[in-house]
Amino acid sequence: MIGNLRGIVDEVCSDHIILNVNDVGYIVYLSAKTLSACSIGSRVKLLIDTYANSRENVTQLYGFISKEEQQCLRLLVKVSGVSYKTAMSILSKLTPEQLFLAIINEDKLALKTRAEALDHVLLYGPPGLGKTTLAQIVSKELRVSFRATSGPLLSKAGDLAAVLTTLNAKDVLFIDEIHRLNRSIEEVLYTAMEDFCLDILVGEGPSTRTLRIDLPPFTLIGATTRLGLLSAPLRDRFGIPLHLEFYSFEELVDIIKRGARVLCAEIEKDAVQEIACRARGTPRIALRLLRRIRDFVEVKDDKKITCEIAGSALSKLGIDKMGLNKLDMDYLRFLFNTSGPVGIDTISIALSEDVGNIEETVEPYLIKVSFVKRTPRGRVLTDQAREYLSINSVVC
Repeated sequence: MIGNLRGIVDEVCSDHIILNVNDVGYIVYLSAKTLSACSIGSRVKLLIDTYANSRENVTQLYGFISKEEQQCLRLLVKVSGVSYKTAMSILSKLTPEQLFLAIINEDKLALKTRAEALDHVLLYGPPGLGKTTLAQIVSKELRVSFRATSGPLLSKAGDLAAVLTTLNAKDVLFIDEIHRLNRSIEEVLYTAMEDFCLDILVGEGPSTRTLRIDLPPFTLIGATTRLGLLSAPLRDRFGIPLHLEFYSFEELVDIIKRGARVLCAEIEKDAVQEIACRARGTPRIALRLLRRIRDFVEVKDDKKITCEIAGSALSKLGIDKMGLNKLDMDYLRFLFNTSGPVGIDTISIALSEDVGNIEETVEPYLIKVSFVKRTPRGRVLTDQAREYLSINSVVC
């Protein structure tokens, strides 16, 4: 089995490339989206799925740039009548996020005839990308009730039972920060998700007995910023896993424009783009910055948010041109002034910040913009980050 291939693109065809790996050419089939990212002479690393085509008596390789695209293909080929070729064609037209919404919309029609609840959904990715909002949209699209809670609030089996027993058939239960559920609560959740029943221990000592409570079919939507902290048994019970990625510049522009309309704030096009550039690909941050700039404008008694005002306000808030704040810069400076890879615990102590906060809010964006690399020995600053720090004269 081949897990991944790294090499140079020798040839780009309509649905595949020839990848040169140590002078051996591999034919790798790609989706149109991945294919567009490959050019002759470029060096790429692809995740690989192997398919034995018995009809043509050949083994075919299918490549993916992202784990999410690979997971989507594996979900698609499980559907009766969907071949690898058909699945790749679907992925050429839909992003993993669009495919997820298509599954939801398709399931809405199927569920009406099957009288079943939607399969359980797991949303994971950096904070501020709209996991809670997406869960509410799913509930609204299915026209069912929405119940929300969070992992830290469910400290005892009784807390979980109190929530589950109030659900009606096909309701959506949303658990935010599901990775913070303790293991005993997770185990109670297993049977609730799989068999729609609840096993509760009643009594103590020799008189202990198990009470089984039947539950109506429901949909659990879990949200987490730290997928690795979920136990494998719980993770595997989610039929629709979806990774949310940072938003594109164009998507953030649309979100900021809508936010300005909601706030009844007049804003110039250049100002919208300025905020989008500094929003770190995160809608929550974009809207927060917009509100602070709106406050700044009102204090100045101006009528419109201009690019100059937006830039000035963001600078006063300590947000630089790339959206980096003081904590980000402290993180980068510490790595710059430390020789060799640095462990996360050392960084946490140096910055007086919680490890979880660094891993969830600081590192994802710095890794995305190629400023930091995670290695087995620790965190390493890239040459791109060193150049950025030097240009901006922030190294001390």
